[in-house]
Amino acid sequence: MGEYIVELTHISKEFPGVKALDDVCFYLKPGEVHALLGENGAGKSTLMKILCGIYERDSGDFMVDGALIHTLSPKIAQELGIAIIHQELNMCSHLTVAENIFLAREELSFGFIKQKSINEKAREVLNKLKLDIDPMTIVGKLPVSKQQMVEIAKALSTNARILIMDEPTSALTDHEIKELFRIIRKLRAEGKAIVYISHRLEELKEITDRLTILRDGKFVTTMNYANTSVTEIISYMVGREIKEKYPRVDKVKGKRLLEVKNLNAGMVRDVNFELYEGEIIGFAGLMGAGRTELVRALFGADYIDSGEILLEGKKLEIKSPMDAIREGIVCAPEDRKKEGLCTELTIRENIGLANLDRICNKIGIVNGKKEEELTKRAVKDLKIKTPSLSQEVKNLSGGNQQKVVVGKWLVRKARIVIFDEPTRGIDVAAKVEIYNLMNKLKEEGIGVIFVSSELPEILGMSDKIIVMCDGRITGSLKVEDATQDKILGLATKYQTKKEAAEHGRK
Repeated sequence: MGEYIVELTHISKEFPGVKALDDVCFYLKPGEVHALLGENGAGKSTLMKILCGIYERDSGDFMVDGALIHTLSPKIAQELGIAIIHQELNMCSHLTVAENIFLAREELSFGFIKQKSINEKAREVLNKLKLDIDPMTIVGKLPVSKQQMVEIAKALSTNARILIMDEPTSALTDHEIKELFRIIRKLRAEGKAIVYISHRLEELKEITDRLTILRDGKFVTTMNYANTSVTEIISYMVGREIKEKYPRVDKVKGKRLLEVKNLNAGMVRDVNFELYEGEIIGFAGLMGAGRTELVRALFGADYIDSGEILLEGKKLEIKSPMDAIREGIVCAPEDRKKEGLCTELTIRENIGLANLDRICNKIGIVNGKKEEELTKRAVKDLKIKTPSLSQEVKNLSGGNQQKVVVGKWLVRKARIVIFDEPTRGIDVAAKVEIYNLMNKLKEEGIGVIFVSSELPEILGMSDKIIVMCDGRITGSLKVEDATQDKILGLATKYQTKKEAAEHGRK
């Protein structure tokens, strides 16, 4: 075998109206972690789907172990030892861990699955990765982080030696990321080749050997990670230098806009806070702290058990998202594909659906001209990359999908905009555009609430930081007084007390 386990040379791929890849080259060595980087829409996912046999290349050569591969399908890719872990996990939540790992590869006896056998084999794979997961657990009962580990175990159970990870840390806590990196290092030491796609550039230094950067479907460069810097990587990705990563603007806040009193909703307990005009409040905390549950309750997506929500002193009765929207409270949800978009519809239709009250006449007929005007404004303001307003949302990159989610609300006269993990899975340049958008809302006197698991983002864009743990607010910090250590201390307040109590009993 030569130096490379995979060689993709002069790969091109075109979709209707879009040149996704244009003469791209990519070379992967055995026993390396190779980061594949670029803005949303740069062609990363398309290139990897070609490597996995999901898409067929229009032109170019594909070699594995020095042998030319003429035809590729997902089945042939699996036989070659290629596996991919998608950003949106492909798990059957009603099946067990073992059943997911060996899905479509079950051992049968007289037409029945040999359950004991697949449980034992699944346990062997999990033990090899030093994962404390019961193979008989229903996957839907596992946290996202554990499901991610099951996906890795599933890939390795096929004897994969080329593993593609697409945004694997986007839903993980710091502790879970460390565990993932431990597994990646172990796989690398065993000679596995790993392609690692991530927009969280700060984590690359932990595991990356080499990196390749794409821009607008074209190859830009390949280099050793040790020979570059994050600033240089960003410059290659976007074609220019981004001078300010978190472009927060200062503004004197206006009058009190929102007041939340003693709010209880599911796991959310006795929450109190205020939001002023032209203010950005960042909600921080670990996964499961109750941040998403809180904003869902404010938006009417979850039932409120007790408490009050006041807008400019007026008590609101929010029992559904429509009630919130009528009052000028809008939300870009955490799961954009499931809750924020109709992916089978076009950009124009998604924008229109959220604004039917503005584009329909008295008898409910859509005014096409108004719909087009709203859509053009959203596409222009958010710089959504699309060949046309009639592009189906499912064909957009993750970052541009997120922009559509945000854009459909911003053409309304919103008073309060809620962002739940607004930059998850989008590139650094698209993040800055979202931040600039938040600043624009702030300057217009709109109140902004945003939830983020990235502490630098919380520190960089918030005027005030509210920290949650176990469904409660454990602290409120002015941004000038906040540090990552202070936030983490408040985010683990009850966990720390619990550990201290358990230690005292021993």
